[in-house]
Amino acid sequence: MNLDEFTTLALARRTSMLVQRDIAVPRAAIDALCEVAQYAPNHKRTWPWRFALAEGDGRARLGNVVADAMELRGDIAEKVAQRRTKYLRTPAMLIVGSAAGDSELRTAENRDAVAAGVQNILLAATTQGLASYWSSCPTGANDVTAALCGFEPDTTIVAMIYLGWATEQQRVVPRPVPTLHIIV
Repeated sequence: MNLDEFTTLALARRTSMLVQRDIAVPRAAIDALCEVAQYAPNHKRTWPWRFALAEGDGRARLGNVVADAMELRGDIAEKVAQRRTKYLRTPAMLIVGSAAGDSELRTAENRDAVAAGVQNILLAATTQGLASYWSSCPTGANDVTAALCGFEPDTTIVAMIYLGWATEQQRVVPRPVPTLHIIV
């Protein structure tokens, strides 16, 4: 792949939940996405990636666990109710966590590695014709989400990725021209 081909791929990757809701994403496709995530840079080879898949009724279970945590936190009822069904928008929810490190610095480096891996997931999903949307775990719901996923208690949820077969292509949103500061 050359730079022009990579640029085409990067431009084709659009955040979208415009998907065929009733067509499942094959497990082999999800497995491939998780594998490619682990090829992101990882300082000290700590292998911090943690993955869980919610599909079928598991998406509603995820929504209820998150909504219950939000309710306990005192979030407004409308937001809580919306969260109970939010994860039903796509046929698959891939939850990506980052294991804690043995120091504050290593924990931060692990999170950086996992975030880089999430970008690999999003690009790889695009090559398969999948629409993807990177969502954050709601405030106060990290620990219950990690527990539901079977992750270690100190895992940080980095991404809750909506996945499904794209129904239409999204337009590219213009970006500002980057500023490059030259150090001489």
